[in-house]
Amino acid sequence: MSIATTDLLSLGCKERDRINKELGGGIPPGSIVLVEGDYGAGKSAISQRISYGLCEEGHSVTMLSTELTVGSFLDQMHSLDYGMVEHLLDENMLFLHADIGDGNTFSSSEEEGDRKELLKRLMEAEVMWESEVIIIDTFDAILRNDPKFEALVRQNDERQAALEIISFFRDIISQGKVIMLTVDPSTLDEEAIGPFRAIADVFLELEMIEVGNDVRRQISVLRFAGMGEQVGDTIGYSVRSGTGIVIESRSVA
Repeated sequence: MSIATTDLLSLGCKERDRINKELGGGIPPGSIVLVEGDYGAGKSAISQRISYGLCEEGHSVTMLSTELTVGSFLDQMHSLDYGMVEHLLDENMLFLHADIGDGNTFSSSEEEGDRKELLKRLMEAEVMWESEVIIIDTFDAILRNDPKFEALVRQNDERQAALEIISFFRDIISQGKVIMLTVDPSTLDEEAIGPFRAIADVFLELEMIEVGNDVRRQISVLRFAGMGEQVGDTIGYSVRSGTGIVIESRSVA
């Protein structure tokens, strides 16, 4: 059943791009959003655009990145003309860097080789779950480097490995919050990623398609529960320095 557009969390920037319109007016509160795409498909750029638009609309956002430090995050946002400094200073945005490096820990201060249960630490990091929207970019890196999850995968018990974190996610979204996960599906097998696909209220797949000498990007909307206005099946887009995400009107063959 469709919910009223006024209930949606607007993605903002209506004067800059058509992303909010193309996605039906925003993201439904109390939902899990899964964004899949191979390396270079634009997962980080899309999540950065969404985080910026939400902050511009007055929503609180937590972004946890396994790749970017706060400095590189701000540099990237600046290059896309998404001014995030004020939102960080005003505490609309909480940015966290998950340093899972060689030691596979959130913090480089841990003793080398001391492998922590990343998913457990993620769930216990209470402050990051206080925002209205929590974005984890990229979630697959945390799954792959969590020793408990890895051990269950070796036992061919990926679904059991996903059960605890999925139960936790359901508790969070029951409070009306949104959890957005970006995932590179090429790094996880089908059994590991399947449970997250199954629970996603919004499931977007980012693709790069070669058309002649041109590489075009598109968002395939595989699922969108609780949509406001009509959401298109495919949305062509590009990432431009100094401009950000641009919705392309041309069709992708």
